[in-house]
Amino acid sequence: MAETSSIWQALLSEFSDMGDLRQATIILLRLGLAVILGAAIGYERERKGKDAGLRTHILVSMGAALFVMVPALSDMDEASTSRVIQGVISGIGFLGAGAIIKQQADQEVKGLTTAATIWVAAAIGVAAGYGKEATAIASTLIALFVLTILRRWEQ
Repeated sequence: MAETSSIWQALLSEFSDMGDLRQATIILLRLGLAVILGAAIGYERERKGKDAGLRTHILVSMGAALFVMVPALSDMDEASTSRVIQGVISGIGFLGAGAIIKQQADQEVKGLTTAATIWVAAAIGVAAGYGKEATAIASTLIALFVLTILRRWEQ
């Protein structure tokens, strides 16, 4: 019986980051919002037939939110959280670079907009993960405006 109690206590301590309903709500709200907003941008890319579509943008946004949320909710100092954000930005740069293709025949560069949407999805995830939900929503709406309305004006 004592061993069962020790195991139970170990499990409870390992899941203590969702120790109460308030904390669980914050975590689920921030991650859920990052998923929804990443999906909005990813859906637009998916409709345009781009390789980086719905799932990619959801994962980028959620991953960025998670990277920022953990230190922010762990009471890390601002300098440490800032370094985490800098790391996310650098890492996303490599992912975006993978979306850019240079066609050898006509020297045309393709994928710049998709690379930019990956970068923006990460920034939106950072905002959501840091608890700046209104900023994340406003940024998504502006990004969707640029991708849909300005695209029509461009043509």
